[in-house]
Amino acid sequence: MNASDRTPADLLRSALAADPARPLVTFYDDATGERVELSVATFANWVAKTANLLQGELSAEPGDRLALLLPAHWQTAVWLLACSSVGVTVEVGGDPADADLVVAGPDTLEAGLACSGERIALSLAPLGRRFPAVPAGYADYAVEVPSQGDRFTPFMPVDPGAPALVVDGTERGGAQIVEQARADAEALGLTPGSRLLSGLGYGEWKGLSTGLYAPLAAGGSVVLCRNLDQLSPESLAKRVESERVTVTAV
Repeated sequence: MNASDRTPADLLRSALAADPARPLVTFYDDATGERVELSVATFANWVAKTANLLQGELSAEPGDRLALLLPAHWQTAVWLLACSSVGVTVEVGGDPADADLVVAGPDTLEAGLACSGERIALSLAPLGRRFPAVPAGYADYAVEVPSQGDRFTPFMPVDPGAPALVVDGTERGGAQIVEQARADAEALGLTPGSRLLSGLGYGEWKGLSTGLYAPLAAGGSVVLCRNLDQLSPESLAKRVESERVTVTAV
């Protein structure tokens, strides 16, 4: 990655320039049997579309706060990088009543209704499918995002020092996220091409770092596993082998 990268969105742009075809996020849900693999280019395309949705359709701007009520999931990772691209502050598990926007999954739709601003719902179904019926009070992400542009340019430059993420009760700017992610990557022994398998949730920094930021900062990739407790030790060992995992965080 480039030493000049100051935000998570910068890290993604550097990864895209270096090798767009390599895997970036491989997602498993061991409750449903789902497996999705996204290359850097595919992931970046989802991020661009989501950032365009945020900035254009939802009128989000730097300084706005978004309550992210989603579990560890590849689409959650997309939203984290999209918010970084726009300059929106992500509050992981934040209070919707205090947020300008909310992004909710099937289990948090009721809580998300406390937000008086724009509300987006994700089904989290395999292949990013839409809801059978749009949840009341929400727009369906799977309906809204496909028509968005494949390239994103922010209306205003993103300030690396501005608040970008709130998790564990700690607020971090974009530059702080990048700095901590690099330190975590070094501590984990991640290098370009490393494959990190993470079964940790996104509700704390450690899970966010191992499940997204540290592999991205190192030029590696993540095998992100949801409901990993439903996988037997033998099956986990097979996954580690088949996915060519070099580091695990479970």
